[in-house]
Amino acid sequence: MQNEKILSLRDLRMNFGTHNVLQGIDLDVYRGQIIGYIGPNGAGKSTTLKIMLGLLDDYEGNVEIFGENIANGDVSYKRWIGYVPENAELYDTLTAAEYLTFVGELYGMSRKEAEEKALALLTQFEMEDVFHQRISSFSKGMRQKVILVSSMLHNPDLIFLDEPLSGLDANSVMVIKDIMEQLKEQGKTIFYSSHMMDIVERISNRIVLLVNGKIAADGTFEELKEQNKEGSLEGIFNQLTGFDAHKETAEKFVQIVTGNESNG
Repeated sequence: MQNEKILSLRDLRMNFGTHNVLQGIDLDVYRGQIIGYIGPNGAGKSTTLKIMLGLLDDYEGNVEIFGENIANGDVSYKRWIGYVPENAELYDTLTAAEYLTFVGELYGMSRKEAEEKALALLTQFEMEDVFHQRISSFSKGMRQKVILVSSMLHNPDLIFLDEPLSGLDANSVMVIKDIMEQLKEQGKTIFYSSHMMDIVERISNRIVLLVNGKIAADGTFEELKEQNKEGSLEGIFNQLTGFDAHKETAEKFVQIVTGNESNG
């Protein structure tokens, strides 16, 4: 199972005007892997995800998902993909039941199946009492749970998660971490993009670091730690991105806030 290639990128390049966002990404992802896809803002993480999801098509290189080149115009591969975007838009005037049933039907589920499964999943988040309430009344955390359920309702084989824990409380974060681990054991492949280094460190069995549109590191946390002689993923990240001024920046920020700036 581990040798089954789910996703392959070859010399992936993307430009926005004169800005080279992706500069030749080569990456193979296999069934049952949780890929922690990290990098500073502007490194090209979200652009990579949007290309693989078919949301951007003006790219160079080759993208294969489930063995098929996504540039061939056949979008049937999307039926087996789940996606949690960083900034998701929901239909606020719909109830959770209406929205999730609608999403399920888009993926080919029957209305009855989608509604029953959506209720069962939201019940695990203790949201059964608001199943028929409008999403406009939901808190940020509740909305995020609806988005997470919508991404997995159709039992996808490949799941793209872009900052999926946004707005969730500590208990829910633990549940989502365990869900991802168990999905991996079921042979699901998860592409996880986040700035939360401690979470990425704990859940990923492979970490890919993108810097300036290029892969700067690719391996398990233990492999990256050995190569870079750092004890945490945050330390590895700072070393490989060349960012070592965080303490100085924080000190200056606090000095400005408190009015304790030195005149010298």
